[in-house]
Amino acid sequence: MSEPAAQPTIKVLLVEDDERLAQLTARYLETHGVLVTIARDGLEGQAEALRRQYDCVVLDLMLPGRDGIEVTRELRGRTDVPILMVTARGEEADRVLGLEVGADDYVTKPFSPRELLARIRATVRRVRGQAGPAQQAIQVGALVLDPQRMTVTLDDRPIDVTAYEFAILRALAQRPGRVLSREQLLDLAKGSAELSFDRSIDVHVSRLRAKLGDDSRSPRILKTVRGVGYLLAGGES
Repeated sequence: MSEPAAQPTIKVLLVEDDERLAQLTARYLETHGVLVTIARDGLEGQAEALRRQYDCVVLDLMLPGRDGIEVTRELRGRTDVPILMVTARGEEADRVLGLEVGADDYVTKPFSPRELLARIRATVRRVRGQAGPAQQAIQVGALVLDPQRMTVTLDDRPIDVTAYEFAILRALAQRPGRVLSREQLLDLAKGSAELSFDRSIDVHVSRLRAKLGDDSRSPRILKTVRGVGYLLAGGES
């Protein structure tokens, strides 16, 4: 029998100013097939993320030089690399702010290395189109999603979305006209809703509406069913 093909190496940029935590985290990830580069402040992390190609950036919120919010905002204007925000704060507002400026996901300190590894792998699978079996393009009205290329178009106009935004949009597009609760969307987009929070979906949907040009007060594409969840209507009135 032939041996199974080796899994592609995951290249991660870890931006963390706590030297001990950075080394322990890198050591754990590297024993599980992740190639880690460490940057020790925001300015170094930003420069490194733009200098080389990474599969994921694990970015601490509180950093010297330039904090994680500023770095995320700058990177989002220049690259679509997935960003996993790390914060020591437990407040929901900090997590929401990270998502609003462009982070794909988050973990809160203290976190287990196993959880971090799982989130990195899930993020990279989404980007590489390996989250499930190969699929044909999905079309709902004028909206077209290509799971293989991770692209979205509306009226033939390309829409720039993050990996997590694509996962949410795909979950809705696969069930057009059907209302999905926040918990269902969290589960479909990430594999588990246990360590997430409801408002993360609200933030991503809000960003998707802005990118799709959907009126937040009277949306035609991503509709809110108050008290229940969201549905994809495909632009019908």
